[in-house]
Amino acid sequence: MQDTESYVVGREPCPSCGSSDALTRYSDGHAYCFSMGCGHYEPASGEAPKTRQGKRVEGLVTGEYSPLLKRGITEETCKKFGYQTSEFKGKPVQIAPYRDASGTIVAQKLRFANKEFTVAGDGKQMAGLLFGQHLWNGGKKLVITEGEIDAMSVSQAQDNKWPVVSIPNGAQGAKKSLKASLEYLNQFEEIILMFDNDEPGRAAAAECAELFEPGRCKIASLPMKDANELLQAGRRHDIINAIWNAKPYRPDGLVNVIDLRDEIKKPTEMGLPWFLDELTRLTYGRRHGEVYGIGAGTGVGKSDFLAQQIAYDITVLNKRVGVIFLEQKPTETAKRVAGKVAGKRFHVPDAGWTEEEQDAAVEKLGDSMVLYDSFGQTDWDVVKAKIRFMAVSEGIDLFYIDHLTAMADTQDEKGSLEQIMKEMAGLANELGVIIHFVSHLTTPEQGKPHEEGGRVTIRHFKGSRAIGFWSYFMFGLERDQQHDDPVVRQTTTLRILKDRYTGQATGETIFLKYDRDTGLLAVTEAPASSPFKDETKGEF
Repeated sequence: MQDTESYVVGREPCPSCGSSDALTRYSDGHAYCFSMGCGHYEPASGEAPKTRQGKRVEGLVTGEYSPLLKRGITEETCKKFGYQTSEFKGKPVQIAPYRDASGTIVAQKLRFANKEFTVAGDGKQMAGLLFGQHLWNGGKKLVITEGEIDAMSVSQAQDNKWPVVSIPNGAQGAKKSLKASLEYLNQFEEIILMFDNDEPGRAAAAECAELFEPGRCKIASLPMKDANELLQAGRRHDIINAIWNAKPYRPDGLVNVIDLRDEIKKPTEMGLPWFLDELTRLTYGRRHGEVYGIGAGTGVGKSDFLAQQIAYDITVLNKRVGVIFLEQKPTETAKRVAGKVAGKRFHVPDAGWTEEEQDAAVEKLGDSMVLYDSFGQTDWDVVKAKIRFMAVSEGIDLFYIDHLTAMADTQDEKGSLEQIMKEMAGLANELGVIIHFVSHLTTPEQGKPHEEGGRVTIRHFKGSRAIGFWSYFMFGLERDQQHDDPVVRQTTTLRILKDRYTGQATGETIFLKYDRDTGLLAVTEAPASSPFKDETKGEF
């Protein structure tokens, strides 16, 4: 330093770091910049020039200061951040300097007129730095933008007085940049992310916010795409308001009760009814966004149960349904559902029906049942895509899948069923649809087989752990197909295995009889010789 008898005569902008007042001028003419990491030095008259700056990086571009008229950014703001204009390989460029901890420019981001970029200097070092960070050494608030132009726009809106920096490589590299700069960022009490108001910007902001402890990071919401658009529109106050109105980051899925007040005020309503009044009463109907599992032994009647429910949805509720029966041809499925409409067994050749009756039933179905002809394509990813298309493009909100096990990976049946159930439940919730599905059962460890009336439990479902976790309701169908009593052979026990909605229906049973003339199921009492005669639940 110069003679200690010299004294301070004023403070000026620093030509090196761009600080508006960190360069201190002394009475003998020398000056020194006290901005963090800068150290720019100007000698007194007659003194040999010297500097405290670090070694200059090779390949940097020399430029000059000028206002960015199209962007509404003043020359003063450009000088603050060291943002210059020049030419590079015969083309005009704008130069955004990136400085290391010593204040030395280590890289420059060169912006061409067509918005393409290149880097002069050490690009690897630049990736771990923030534009403008040399100007601010801690404080209460720090605004972080998605680009250098936006950072200068925010600064200019605040008269270049308050901390604002930019990430170097846009939304796609935001988290990596901030992670590398955490030591610097931790000097500030509050971090405000003001990224672009578009999908990549919003996604990057949510991702970056998770780097900070809860409550410390806030996300600003802009009424236009970015801060510079607001500056150009003369809406600097909207930039300032966005800073002060920034909301603390909250991960998706977390809400306050107050945010739900309008939903809470809505009256609780019954869901869509089942074709069985008793089942509707016990379950309070079917609700959108939920999945329902049905399990039964081979030949017990689970597909028949679904067919009657589908016919009810179409003819009584006037709904369109999506039907994905993976082991049954669409023609046979259509015949069975049409038979439920007409009360005729169209799938049985000699069941006393006419072509005219079948045609009339098919006409009633019209275009309300959309079927998937799988042609052996039973992959869940394919089925998932069909459901999404039918929901979004066809407006269908009721789906029937028979059966879940057909989509499992034979090499890892358990693991694949767990993944399918997780994705199926998520899909139902996302699309707001109801998915009914059939699951095959494992052979009981002891007691009667399911085909001989063996009791169905949740653990018998293949992939039972995942099915039990994700299903809102689970039902078991039981029937002794080998019983000597024909009444017992034609009686099915519908057992409610799981009720997530209220829990009170779990364990309830409903007895159903099958009418061979009409092919329809109806509620009945347990036969006298039924092993479930003593079960009073479900008898109405």
